[in-house]
Amino acid sequence: MNPQQPLTLLGGLTPADFMKYYWQRKPLLIRQAIPGFKPSLSIANIKQLVKREEVESRLIWQDENGWNMKTGPFQRLPAARKPNWSLLAQSVDLHDDATAALMRQFRFISDARLDDAMISIATDGGGVGPHFDSYDVFLLQAHGQRRWRISQQKDLTLQPGLPLKILQNFVAEEEFVLEPGDMLYLPPHAAHDGVALGDCMTISVGFRAPTEATLACGMLEAANDQILANLGDRGGLYANPTIPGPTLSSTFKDKGVAASATPAALPDTLLKAAIKAIEKVRFDEALAARFLGQWLTDIPANAYFEPGSETVDLSAGLPSSGKLVLDRCSRVMYRGKELFINGEVAAVPASSRLRRLADERELPCSSDDAVKLKRKERRILTEWLEEGWLHLVDD
Repeated sequence: MNPQQPLTLLGGLTPADFMKYYWQRKPLLIRQAIPGFKPSLSIANIKQLVKREEVESRLIWQDENGWNMKTGPFQRLPAARKPNWSLLAQSVDLHDDATAALMRQFRFISDARLDDAMISIATDGGGVGPHFDSYDVFLLQAHGQRRWRISQQKDLTLQPGLPLKILQNFVAEEEFVLEPGDMLYLPPHAAHDGVALGDCMTISVGFRAPTEATLACGMLEAANDQILANLGDRGGLYANPTIPGPTLSSTFKDKGVAASATPAALPDTLLKAAIKAIEKVRFDEALAARFLGQWLTDIPANAYFEPGSETVDLSAGLPSSGKLVLDRCSRVMYRGKELFINGEVAAVPASSRLRRLADERELPCSSDDAVKLKRKERRILTEWLEEGWLHLVDD
C-alpha cells in the first residue's frame, strides 16, 4: 500500500496524513468511506454465528433494572421487535473471508497493531452505553443508522457496580448519525456513545494496545525460554542451540565462606550470584523481536484452518498459474532474517520472496519472486498448504 496515495476509505486523506494528523490524536468522521457498502453477513447471519461455541459473543441490554450483560454462545435471543438490546460478535474476521478482507483495508497500520473486526447488531435504542476504549477503533456503519455522541473529556470515571464500563459523567461534545458506508475513527480514551436508530449493524475494526506490564511479562517469559533452551550442557529437554542467549549452567559455589552463627539469614554471596546471573541475560532487540514475533502471530484458540482437498507438493516447483494465498486466520510477520507465522519461528529465513507473501498476503505463481523460491522455501510452503495456513487458488 502506498502511504502517499489518497484513499476514499480515509475521506481523501493519504495514509501518511491520517497517521500524522489523526492517529492517536483526534476523532475523524468520514462520510461514505466505502460508498454503497453492503456487509457480507446479514443480521440473521450474525444471529447464527453467535450460536457457535468458538465465537466469542456478548448480549447487552438495558431495562428498568439498569444495564445487563450475558456471554454466549446464544441459542435464543430477544425478539427482534423488542428494543434496547445489542449483540456483539468478536473476531468475525476469523470466521468470514469478506470480513477479514475488509479489516485488511486498514493495513496502512502495522499488522502488529491490527487486532480484529467485531460486528454488533442492535434493535432500536440498543447500545453499550457511554464508554471509552484504551485502543484505536474504526466504526463502520454496515446497516441501518446509529447516532454517535462523542467527547474528548478528561473525566473518565466509571459508574461502580455495573457489568459494563459505563462512564459516570458523560458530556457529549459532538453528535453524528451514521448511514451505511459512513465511518468514525476514535483514538484511545475518546468517550463515545452509540445508539441504534432502528435495526442496526456496526463493524468495529480494533487495534492492539498492550500495556507495559504485558510487554514486560512477555520479555521475561521470552528470556526464560531462552535460558532453558540453552541448557545444552546436559543435553536435556530444552537444549536448542538455535535460540540465541546465555548459557547459565554453572552451579553456585561459595568456597571459603565463613561458618554462620545466623543460619536463617540469606547469604550476601547468593544474592550477588542471582543478580550476576540475571545481568547475563541481554534484553535487546533480538530477544524483543523473537518474543513479539511469536506473541503477535500467535493464533487464537477459536481460529480454524481447513487444508485443501487435494495434496499439493511444491518441492519440484510451482504451477504456471494461480496464486498462493494466506488463510484468513494466518498471521505472518518478519524482522530482519526471522520470519514468524502463527506463533512459530519459520524454519527458513525471511527472504524477499517470503516478505512479499507476508506483506501482500498472496504470491502469484507466475511472478519472478515465485519462480525464484528456493527448494527449502517451497518445502515450507508445502507444509503450510498441508496445515491449511496457505492455499493455492485459481487466478
